[in-house]
Amino acid sequence: MAKLFFLLSGESLTLPVSEAKAILETEGYPFRVTELMDQVLRLETAVESVKVIPVRSAFTRLCALELFVSNANYTDIIKVVQGIDFGEVLKPGESFVVRINRIKTYADQTVNTMDLEVKLGYQILKQTPNVKVNLEHPDKTFIGIITDEKLVFGLKLTEISSKTFSERRPRKKPFFHPSAMPSKLARCMVNLAHAKAEKTMLDPFCGTGSTLIEAAYIGCYALGVDAAKRMVLGCRKNLRFFSINAEGLVLADARKLPFFTVECMVTDPPYGRSASTLKSTTRELVHDVLMSAYELLPNGHRVCIASPKTLNIKAIGISIGFKHVESHFAYVHSTLTREVAVFEKVSKI
Repeated sequence: MAKLFFLLSGESLTLPVSEAKAILETEGYPFRVTELMDQVLRLETAVESVKVIPVRSAFTRLCALELFVSNANYTDIIKVVQGIDFGEVLKPGESFVVRINRIKTYADQTVNTMDLEVKLGYQILKQTPNVKVNLEHPDKTFIGIITDEKLVFGLKLTEISSKTFSERRPRKKPFFHPSAMPSKLARCMVNLAHAKAEKTMLDPFCGTGSTLIEAAYIGCYALGVDAAKRMVLGCRKNLRFFSINAEGLVLADARKLPFFTVECMVTDPPYGRSASTLKSTTRELVHDVLMSAYELLPNGHRVCIASPKTLNIKAIGISIGFKHVESHFAYVHSTLTREVAVFEKVSKI
């Protein structure tokens, strides 16, 4: 177990943390959270776990090996740095650079990030023989994050670009529908459902295919259902555009799914604004699809579902027999706040 920290996206207060933990759980890496800070998650886990984060995560920006944590002022930082053996991570002949990021307006503004980079770089040079600074193409990058009045500092292990998600946003797809889910949220929901590579993930309201695309990109067998032929054809068009072969696309009623079992389910049922609710109320539709999910999922497996906050989906899931794992709330517009709920099937016996 190594001390690591993850720099998280500020797009949501709760989703990035839960997503990071869900990824580690899904991939079988034991971990212990040591501190949750604003946009920084400190934890102990295997260094090898960092390999799966860039492949799966939507809301993690970078992962680093933690070297120290200090109060965010020059005196305390330099005092702590003087006790660090950088030779453990920086070999003779290697080059390095120091980069400091500030979350929002944390820390005394007398701590200038560029000035701190210079001071820390000088100290590392002073304490570590036969190394040099290279601002353009360093062998190693040391990263510091100022947040919650502290500096979290370490060796960057991997950085994650969000560019690929922007390339898959709803209006970039050849088939567009106003109810389409953003690619980042779709990927996050797939992770929260503990979807695994080479296992089947079902979306019974697949729409334009956002969840199917994101599940396929992490190696899942993506299975989609929709009751509207137009949506099934449009979804197929989008999948082909991204060179994805789904496990299957089925024209069917989500309340009467033609399957025996799936490993997990991720879905965003229609709310009746720009998509049909199949002549049911949204509450009835969500209840019925959760009933179908309960029949399909093995014990211990998950469904991640989005719905309007006003629906109180937590109560619906519990009434069916699910264990409510967590809920997250995302503001969409003045009349809609989306609740993303995670349920786990437990035996009724």
